[in-house]
Amino acid sequence: MKQPTTVNPPTELLAPYACDPAHSRGRLHAEPASPTRTEFQRDRDRIIHSTAFRRLQYKTQVFIYHEGDHYRTRLTHTLEVSQLARALARSLRVDEDLAEAVALAHDLGHPPFGHAGERALDRVMAPFGGFDHNAQSLRAVTQLERRYAEFDGLNLSWEAVEGIVKHNGPLIDAGGNAIGAYAKSGVPEPILDYNTEQELGLHLHAGIEAQAAALADDIAYNSHDTDDGLRAGLFEIAELEEAVPFLRQIVAEVRERYPGLERNRLIHETTRRVITRLVEDALTESTRRVASLAPRSPADVRAAGHQLVAFSEDMTAALRDLRAFLFARMYRHSRVKRVMDEAEQAVERIFAELLARPDRLPAEWAHACEATDRTHRARIVADYIAGMTDRFAMIEHRRLFDETPELR
Repeated sequence: MKQPTTVNPPTELLAPYACDPAHSRGRLHAEPASPTRTEFQRDRDRIIHSTAFRRLQYKTQVFIYHEGDHYRTRLTHTLEVSQLARALARSLRVDEDLAEAVALAHDLGHPPFGHAGERALDRVMAPFGGFDHNAQSLRAVTQLERRYAEFDGLNLSWEAVEGIVKHNGPLIDAGGNAIGAYAKSGVPEPILDYNTEQELGLHLHAGIEAQAAALADDIAYNSHDTDDGLRAGLFEIAELEEAVPFLRQIVAEVRERYPGLERNRLIHETTRRVITRLVEDALTESTRRVASLAPRSPADVRAAGHQLVAFSEDMTAALRDLRAFLFARMYRHSRVKRVMDEAEQAVERIFAELLARPDRLPAEWAHACEATDRTHRARIVADYIAGMTDRFAMIEHRRLFDETPELR
């Protein structure tokens, strides 16, 4: 019987600056190649089959899962990001599977209740190194998934791990100083610790596939949070038109083509055009940047000194207007803020109780806390909480305190 051979994309169709799965830098723990999948396809499949990925179904994007069946969850958001990442990668002639893998993994570290849960964990973990969802995504794929006989984590390729850690850009400058989102707080310890095992080039940009995943995230959450906010009645289309000229133009086009269109269809037609404009702008600007740099290898992309996958200046300004509107009218809306404030308090209470009483953790977690110092115990408790879904966090709160937050 003829043995199957490793499936590789037709490399002649990939751009020279694409990450080539046939020339991956490998995995932390060496494994035989798959006879039927490329290295990056294997990464994607392992992420999809992970426990952390399944938990995203019941983790908050903006609205608590029980507020409505049609609002985005962390899982549906992730699927939308992965679709957009593949589309961008395909148009840029780079590896779609790697872009998809990074997109699928980018939110694995989010705790319950979205950014509210992250804020709460970061506060209580401040004496113990803080909490960062990007660093937690790294922990999920390198340590916390305990499924395989020969290693902890998913043992992803170097390129996938690099993309998860650096998809938003370098973490340090050439001198080793933290930059960007970590300029004040410093690079999270879990990332620095892992970097001593498998050097990720934290001062360089990620490969172009990871950059595509990062921009896909921007496209997805800006357009779909707008859609969810409108459908939830947090603001009206007229308010968007007044505050965001970019949206005003698109809504006007829809109304001109479809006079008297009902509200739900107007929202959808507007949202799909927003996504199209963002994708088209990103491809135009990214193609221009690639042509200007003319990279001949993935190394050229990493050393470019700036993102190659990006929006134009005009679109960046338009998105700045939209984000400001969403922050004021959605993320800080009294209805959303009230629920999230209560969620933060619930997370803080659970953390404090389990840190003080690690014997109340499930057996395997309680065992891990034995013979450890307080800092290590705090990280274990944070890992446990970060893995919770929204509904499991409320169940745990009831188990620990005989009460369940309403969060409505």
